[in-house]
Amino acid sequence: MPQITQLPYIFSSQFFWLVVVFGIIFFVIGRGMLPKIRSTAEVREKAIADDLAKAQAARAVADATEAAWRERADAARVEAAKVAQEARQASARAAEKRIKAAVGRIDEKADLAAQRIRDAVTAARTELEAVAAEAAQEMVERLTGMKIDRKEAAKAVAAELRSYDKGATKKQPAREAAE
Repeated sequence: MPQITQLPYIFSSQFFWLVVVFGIIFFVIGRGMLPKIRSTAEVREKAIADDLAKAQAARAVADATEAAWRERADAARVEAAKVAQEARQASARAAEKRIKAAVGRIDEKADLAAQRIRDAVTAARTELEAVAAEAAQEMVERLTGMKIDRKEAAKAVAAELRSYDKGATKKQPAREAAE
């Protein structure tokens, strides 16, 4: 094989060119490009680290802001509940005053109505006594032929009504208890 026999003659020149090419590659890539790539990678890693630090700081600020917001919202809820409670109490007090005033007016009207009823009963009783006395006077005169004085007839009717009233008041509590 003739290529093998030429090997000792060309080996040294090929070895020389191999060293020259690898030297050029080493110096161009290793000394020229590699430092630029490394500095770019370092700048990139530093930028990433800075961005992560900024993100962590922003997260801490956001957490603090959220905690402050929650505290303010809780305080606002408590204040709103307090205001609502005070409003309910004020409303209840105002309603109670209106109810008391209305009850007072109703009681006054009821007292006035009761007084009117008593006055009407007294007037009716007086009229009834007068009519009953006159009727008793006429009945006695028709039945017996005797004339009775109007004052005597009125006394007799009044006495009879008083005895009737005494019997009615004794029966009335029993009737009210039954109802």
